[in-house]
Amino acid sequence: MSGPPDMLLILSDQHARRVTGAYGNDVVATPALDRLAASGVTFDNAYCASPICVPSRMSMLTGQWPCDQGCWTLTDMLGSDRPTYAHALGAAGYRTVLVGRLHAIGPDQHHGFCERTSGEAGTNWPGGPRQALGVLDGAQAPGRASLENAGAGQSVYEVVDESVTREAEAMLARLAAERRAGDSRPLLVVVGLLLPHCPFVARRADYDLYRDRVPPPETPHADADHPLLQAWRKAAGIDAPGAAAIARARAAYYGLVTALDRMIGRLLDAFAAHGFAGSGLVAYTSDHGEMLGEHGLWWKNCFYEDAVTVPLILSWPARLPPRTRCRHVVNLADVGATLIDAGGAPALPRSRGRSLLPIASQPRAHWVQETFSEYVTDAFSAFTGPRPVQSRMFRSGSHKLAFYHGHRPQLFDLDDDPEERNDRADDPACAEIREALTARVLEGWHPEAIAAELDARGREKQVLAAWTRAVRPASPYQVETRGEDNWLEDDV
Repeated sequence: MSGPPDMLLILSDQHARRVTGAYGNDVVATPALDRLAASGVTFDNAYCASPICVPSRMSMLTGQWPCDQGCWTLTDMLGSDRPTYAHALGAAGYRTVLVGRLHAIGPDQHHGFCERTSGEAGTNWPGGPRQALGVLDGAQAPGRASLENAGAGQSVYEVVDESVTREAEAMLARLAAERRAGDSRPLLVVVGLLLPHCPFVARRADYDLYRDRVPPPETPHADADHPLLQAWRKAAGIDAPGAAAIARARAAYYGLVTALDRMIGRLLDAFAAHGFAGSGLVAYTSDHGEMLGEHGLWWKNCFYEDAVTVPLILSWPARLPPRTRCRHVVNLADVGATLIDAGGAPALPRSRGRSLLPIASQPRAHWVQETFSEYVTDAFSAFTGPRPVQSRMFRSGSHKLAFYHGHRPQLFDLDDDPEERNDRADDPACAEIREALTARVLEGWHPEAIAAELDARGREKQVLAAWTRAVRPASPYQVETRGEDNWLEDDV
């Protein structure tokens, strides 16, 4: 079709960039993502706006930093009056469809999407019932249980994703039929998946692909790293998980990435088979990364590259060159601006996002090489560590500063030290750059005010959670899960 392109955005959860063939990993099998990368542009320095699910996803919707929209934690609600890229594209005439995970909390479960199917494993409400994980309960959260309960088996997360993939295939078939029947609206279809989020449990065939094949973490636990990270390790019970647990968890994670890739392959095939791919745009990314044992850490919740960077691939054969690498520093907040630009939709007035199309088509085009990420916790969520944290990262060129309110920062030069082994924050030779980056971090960002806001909001959310438990509102986009669909096999 002529005119604005049909668009497919696939968003996974907790995918470490380094565990992708297109990013140079020669162990993991990701043929679908590698095929997508071969057809378009792979971004080598894409960051998330927060290394935790909800604020990262909400920032991607609005193009705003967490501090702009007051959404920092897993239980913060994005205001319904915040326009999103779905609103903008809908205003431009797009039919916007969401299949699967949005991970928004509260009564607004659309945030601009015209149509939506189910696909949430968790509740739509603060304090609502969580997914049924049976014997794997706790293995989805940041704690020692996620390493102790790792290996071959099954979690309901994979079950939910298989259902979402089938629903997405059916949706694409229905949209194609309606196109043939005369519905000429351009399409934005967003598919939200859960994998490869822990539990680190993969089905036996996928686990066995990687058993004894995944190398140990490249960057060992650094005794000299930040005291907040040391406290996080201790609180999570992962000071010394043991080589066997590390090997099981890493092999299972690789297996989950391969399972995710198979589903992505099915989505790409359906998009093409129904005639949308010819002039269409396809994007893949994840909401944040996964430490996977690097620096002695797991999950996300920090500013090391493995947690705060994401895979990002953009394919639009009608406009973008194939087999192209882009090294510019970008952010998930830019993805919505890119879709808006591609669709000729009105820009979001207060978005921080920048369209990636100019640098995707001309990778050497001028671009300001900087971005932010935030990690802020409250005292009301046990899984966020021993004490509330107000922290923010700023990358400018090759330098990256992690600012921790009330504590010393971290400073790395990623050109000279890509594995972040050498913290330069106390190096006199880096005093000027540290001072300049700290000033940028604190522009319009007030950690004490944020802490006070989260404390007040936490007490409000306790009331909302009590209301949820008493009233039991419908959670229409939460998939019903069963404890017996989770199991862990003996590692034989």
